[in-house]
Amino acid sequence: MLSNYIVPGNKIEIQAVERVKHANEEEKKKVYVSQVRDIISDDEIEIDMPMEKSKLILLPVNTEFDLYFYTPQGLYQCFANVIDRYKDGTQYVLLMELTSNLRKFQRRDYYRLSCALEMSARLLEKEEKEAMDNKADLYLVPGLPLKRSVVVDISGGGIRFISSFQYEPDNLIYCKYNLIIDGVSKEYTLICKVLTARELDNRPGVFEHRAQYIDIDTLDREEIIRFIFEEERKHRKREKGM
Repeated sequence: MLSNYIVPGNKIEIQAVERVKHANEEEKKKVYVSQVRDIISDDEIEIDMPMEKSKLILLPVNTEFDLYFYTPQGLYQCFANVIDRYKDGTQYVLLMELTSNLRKFQRRDYYRLSCALEMSARLLEKEEKEAMDNKADLYLVPGLPLKRSVVVDISGGGIRFISSFQYEPDNLIYCKYNLIIDGVSKEYTLICKVLTARELDNRPGVFEHRAQYIDIDTLDREEIIRFIFEEERKHRKREKGM
């Protein structure tokens, strides 16, 4: 039950999922502050319309936002869509529908999505690592063989993958996989640092690795996060039988 975690009066930070570009400004994500007004159901909440410098911020209907709830039990996060705006007495109100599950959140966390993505990877060569150490543009030796792995969860910060071979912690690896972005398959080529590696207890010869992106492009990270949002939304709709 949503009301087990969120109650009227809880402070909320509201952040646009997509970056917004204002005239003569760089693209940025705007953050607004509000509070929970009422819990309508497990999928819908009312919040006070946010204000900035005594001015109401009319968040657009049919737009998704990233919500952070401050509660006595800690910080919680979800995604929600504005489905209506109206006035209740003297207060302007937003009706929002949750498009993801509510989850406990740590500020340095990225939401992890379980998946099964084909990935090709290899260790970085000495000259490639030297180029990274010298802060040079990404240099990759062409034509080197790649080994097959399977990504089993993905986030904006890194991946967990399994393979029939084992990398060592602190290895730097070149990774390549595809995601569907806006209905189109896009290839991502990333450098990752292996954090942990272990053989699975119930699958001898199969190794699980956790790896963190290194020097990932901001736009690539945001597209990966958006892919995760979309997959989470699809999963939630399937659960609701929509």
